Amino acid sequence: MAGQSIDQLCINTIRTLAMDAVEKANSGHPGAPMGLAPVAYQLWQQVLRYDPQDPIWPNRDRFVLSNGHASMLLYSLLHLAGVRDVTRDYQVLDTPAVSMEDIQSFRQLDSRTPGHPEYRLTTGVETTTGPLGQGVGTSVGMAMAGAWLGAHYNRPNFPIFDYRVWVLCGDGDMMEGVSAEAASLAGHLKLGNLCWIYDFNHITIEGKTDLAYSDDVAERFRAYHWNVLVVEDANDLEALAKAYDAAKATTDKPTMIIVHSVIGFGAPKKAGTAHAHGEALGKEELAGAKKAYGWPESPPFLVPDGVRERFQAGVGARGKKLRAEWEARFADYRKAHPELADELDRMQRRELPEGWDQELPTFPADAKGMATRVSGGKVLNALAKHLPWLVGGAADLAPSTKTLLTFDGAGAFGPADHSGRNLHFGIREHAMAAAVNGLAISKIRGYGATFLIFTDYARPAIRLSSLMEVPSIFVMTHDSIGLGEDGPTHQPIEQLMSLRAIPGLLVLRPCDANETTEMWKVIARSKKHPAVLVLTRQDVPTLDRSVFAPASGAAKGAYVLAEAEGGAPEVILIGTGSEVSLCVEARQKLAAEGIRARVVSMPSWELFDQQPAEYRAQVLPPALKARVSVEQGTVFGWERFVGESGARIGMHSFGASAPIKDLQQRFGFTVEHVVKAAKAQVGKA
Repeated sequence: MAGQSIDQLCINTIRTLAMDAVEKANSGHPGAPMGLAPVAYQLWQQVLRYDPQDPIWPNRDRFVLSNGHASMLLYSLLHLAGVRDVTRDYQVLDTPAVSMEDIQSFRQLDSRTPGHPEYRLTTGVETTTGPLGQGVGTSVGMAMAGAWLGAHYNRPNFPIFDYRVWVLCGDGDMMEGVSAEAASLAGHLKLGNLCWIYDFNHITIEGKTDLAYSDDVAERFRAYHWNVLVVEDANDLEALAKAYDAAKATTDKPTMIIVHSVIGFGAPKKAGTAHAHGEALGKEELAGAKKAYGWPESPPFLVPDGVRERFQAGVGARGKKLRAEWEARFADYRKAHPELADELDRMQRRELPEGWDQELPTFPADAKGMATRVSGGKVLNALAKHLPWLVGGAADLAPSTKTLLTFDGAGAFGPADHSGRNLHFGIREHAMAAAVNGLAISKIRGYGATFLIFTDYARPAIRLSSLMEVPSIFVMTHDSIGLGEDGPTHQPIEQLMSLRAIPGLLVLRPCDANETTEMWKVIARSKKHPAVLVLTRQDVPTLDRSVFAPASGAAKGAYVLAEAEGGAPEVILIGTGSEVSLCVEARQKLAAEGIRARVVSMPSWELFDQQPAEYRAQVLPPALKARVSVEQGTVFGWERFVGESGARIGMHSFGASAPIKDLQQRFGFTVEHVVKAAKAQVGKA
């Protein structure tokens, strides 16, 4: 190592830590960290506004590793920079976020260094990445959040938010469709606080990228209205520095820096080949690469003297100074603008403001009622008026999803003004969902809306929101064949059940306007569970709560809406959403025939699962086997609540294009069908 500059020593330390960790695990991706080490080092050491001693400082720059398979690059940086650990309740500890033991336990059970970076698991990971395209998509939401926070909270002499979002990404990110959606949106919105750094190494798993990919990325991003820069050699620190400075100087558009690199740089035979991508180098190549770096073959996991100190003198000292200046500024801001400071404090802790629910509506009984998308829009507006950091929009469907904020001052977030609370995502469902995650990670309560059928386009980001345990909000309307004439291309069948299959995701399907209010309360209070609010296109009755149980029972996921008359129930009718009213009407007809039926409204399986066993047994007594479920979706999974012998009224095929009344008759969503099924259940008992 003699003769190496301290910067080169740091770069090679990053490389060799990654190589050794992958070799020890016999699993991982060494090539990208080997090629990108100078790119990441120059950014962290010379540019990034980040304090390792307080890695959740609100105005820190965000660093996103979108090509998450290069995770050892990030773990090495976190370790060498001395980033401190943070608890789930936001307490900064004296222990390292990534210790040497963590580095040596790469990809092992319960390690803080999993195969791909995971938000919440490892401090310093700003968002979970790995599924290619998700990091760049989420970064757009993070940049939108930064722009909105600055426009909304900054005041003269008080630049409280002016952070930037830096993203490392690769060929796979560029090929995934979500990157096109996200880049188009970012360019349109003129997000000058966003910079993507593209690792152009010409290699994917199968071999050279020209097997399937020949895009002119520079021209593509110029067409998206980005500032495009090129660095010809990833090892040229001076060129990288100039590119980063140019990115910082560009404030009216996002920047794409295309960096030409060599995957597996330094490996004698595997450099520049697919063999360096997704497998350990092997003993011979490992030794050869270390020799090329002027590095001793042993010991492994070597961190030479001076390396940690170099990081402390660079990113550490700069970040500490910037954070101290910001904290002093915020102390003065608190005196000058106490209400705004209080909002920011609550936002950072994911707490609600005082009086947040004071205008939430209670709807009067109405036999005609209204669509839950309509009542949902009313509740959303009432909530947003008193939850100032509730921000969101639709994928070009706000008039249909009823998610436009219409009160005075709501405004629109657009290229010329980033202060508005209505976001216009365009017809980009995948990028919308990823951006909503970026908003949520940034402590803003972000929501995105579209039709339930299009969760298929948004699913990767919805899944990641739950994996990350961030309270993203997804409003999905037109929830069944009840949408009518648009037909089976737009009528969701399997979507409800597939969403329920995602661990930790709250799926909420209210039966009327007042349950919709209760579901929005659940969403507002959630600190770590994302939610999908599933709403109807068609009108549903607003139930008379002087006759039926209070809608507040919906917060428990399922509750006895209407008890059997004249004695213990003989059959239980379980409905969700628009089908609850069918169960209510069927109960009345059954009562007229002397059959005692209980109606259970079950807006959320997940909330019901969280209740004590005693409560669940009260709602669904185990001894009562006669049960009927009614839901305009696939019946798959309902045996869990009705049993193998219970009746499941639902969809067994795709829908059809026709008026709603004809569809309900065709597919059996009638009172008569529910009554018939209930009688059959009672007959079996």
